[in-house]
Amino acid sequence: MPRVKRAVAAHKKRRKVLEQAKGYWGRKSTHYRYAKEQVEHSLVYAYRDRKVRKREFRKLWITRINAAARANGLSYNQFVHGCTKAGIELDRKVLADLAVSDPAAFGAIAEQAKAALEAGSVGGKAAARPADRAAAGGPGA
Repeated sequence: MPRVKRAVAAHKKRRKVLEQAKGYWGRKSTHYRYAKEQVEHSLVYAYRDRKVRKREFRKLWITRINAAARANGLSYNQFVHGCTKAGIELDRKVLADLAVSDPAAFGAIAEQAKAALEAGSVGGKAAARPADRAAAGGPGA
């Protein structure tokens, strides 16, 4: 079996790690052993935080929608439930953007959600329960 000389590949691998570690503080940017450890950690953080970024944006959108919905006399969950009942299929990202950039349009959507909630609650919850039970064939029918 022929002899394999590994110097070129090893130097290339180390140079790649040190290039990724540019900008790190102290030995982490100049010494391979420390740079390798920090680059591995950094890649783990980057992977994790790509997932966290999505969570953070969703939280931000919900906060903005909640603030705008409360300005229109609804809580967040009432607003979302009303939108579902009204058949409004806008996602949180779009709703949050409307809440910030076009409050009048968001107000119109909130009014539709309110109307759908009021139309669905005519007669109250207690009046709807016996009919639901009878239809399901459950106890109390």
